[in-house]
Amino acid sequence: MRIGVLIIDSHGRAWRLGTSGVTIGLSGIPGLVDLRGQPDLFGFHLQITQVGAADELAAAASLVMGQAAEGTPVVHVRGFPYPLREGKMGELLRPEDEDMFR
Repeated sequence: MRIGVLIIDSHGRAWRLGTSGVTIGLSGIPGLVDLRGQPDLFGFHLQITQVGAADELAAAASLVMGQAAEGTPVVHVRGFPYPLREGKMGELLRPEDEDMFR
C-alpha cells in the first residue's frame, strides 16, 4: 500500500484576507499536477492549468484540523484523485524570476 504524507501550516496570502492551510513538507504525493494538454469538460485542451494538489489537500485538511486549539494533529484522507508519486516542495515554489515580491 502506498501512502502520501503532508506536513501543513497556516499561511497568509498577499491579496486575500484570512489564512489557509498550505504544504510545508511532503512525501509520496505530488506537489503539483500538470494538466496542460488534457481536455476539459467541453473538450478544449487545457493550456495553463497546473494544480497545486498538495496545497489544495492541505487547505481541506486544515478545515478539519482547525486553526486554533482544536487539537486535531492528523487527518486521514482517502480518494485523492491523482496518482501517488514522490513529490518535492520545489514543485510548489515559484521560480525567483517569476516572483512578484522580490
